[in-house]
Amino acid sequence: MFSLARPHRDDVLLAVTGLSGGVVLWLIGIHIQNGRLFDAPWVSLLPLVAMSALELLRRCAPLPALAVGTLALVADQFTVGSLATLLLFTDLVYAAVLYGAPAASRRIPVITLLVTVATTVGFIAWAPSADAVLIGIVVGMVSFGPALTGAGVRNHRDAADAARLRADQTALLAEMDRVQAVTAERSRMARELHDMVANHLSAIAIHSTAALSIDEPGTSRDALGVVRQNSVDGLAEMRRLIGLLRENGAAGPPSAAPTLASLDALVEQAGANSASSGLTVTLDDGREETGPLPAPVELAAYRIVQESLTNALKHAAPGPVTVRLRGSRKLLTVEVGSVFGDRPGPRAPGSGAGLVGMRERVALLGGTIEAGPERRGDELEMWLVRAELPVEEGMEKT
Repeated sequence: MFSLARPHRDDVLLAVTGLSGGVVLWLIGIHIQNGRLFDAPWVSLLPLVAMSALELLRRCAPLPALAVGTLALVADQFTVGSLATLLLFTDLVYAAVLYGAPAASRRIPVITLLVTVATTVGFIAWAPSADAVLIGIVVGMVSFGPALTGAGVRNHRDAADAARLRADQTALLAEMDRVQAVTAERSRMARELHDMVANHLSAIAIHSTAALSIDEPGTSRDALGVVRQNSVDGLAEMRRLIGLLRENGAAGPPSAAPTLASLDALVEQAGANSASSGLTVTLDDGREETGPLPAPVELAAYRIVQESLTNALKHAAPGPVTVRLRGSRKLLTVEVGSVFGDRPGPRAPGSGAGLVGMRERVALLGGTIEAGPERRGDELEMWLVRAELPVEEGMEKT
């Protein structure tokens, strides 16, 4: 099967040039053979016209063009012959290898080589002479030479196409890696931004609502004091994040990331923020003395506690809020429990992003996290957040 597409303009130019050159040679009276069956000079124009017409099919139907061209070349041997017909046939051989099917392009050089060898050996056996060798050389130049040239050009073209494809694939993979890196960085920044400011903004929202709804100077003053403190702390956290994002900034190096050593201050601040809501926040640090933990593990644990306390401030019913830490050389367990239920007074809305961020942090360290209501015996129903962070994996990821 082949496509009868519109001939390429270069093929049209080759056909017109070949036909014109052959006609000029015929007018001048230049021929390449004598004593043939059809010795009238005009008969040699018929194979020439056929070969010129086949040039129009050298790209869209190279193999059929070569087959018909071979017949035209054989027919030309019974006339006085034309050099233009011979040259046009060499181009058909070249085009068949270059534009034909891969299997045919591999077979044509082999076939033309065998034809060249067989022709040379046959003529030498029939009439041993220098002319027999010359005939073999001519056959090789007309058939095997163009086929070998086409094979070389095709190999270079295929190698260039393969190199271009590899370059495109490499560029695509690089773009995918870039997009994934940007997405991961945006997710990390979103988690950091949420964890740093959500606690302070929640406290500001609750206490400002209380200050507006309760018309008591003392209560309003206390609420505004909490609002101011959380505003200052939130701005400090925001400056730390900006310092992390700034490259070669003039503001100096950013402050260090929070660690578990800062939990006392965090719990104290959470207790101050939630005192008006009837919450009492306590810290129970029962970790073994195993030395400093990897920085990613400490940061994840701190943010989990911070987000859990923020959620307790938003949603927990009046009662105790307990932060428990348990740890060994292989595992750090973080547990934050608060009373589950409705509570009176102002509440800050939640978006669920905090729980998503906690799960993402734990997943990055290869740990597990559970969050949900739990009843312990006859006690109050508690909302419990429990995360287990592998310490050794965290050390490998640092």
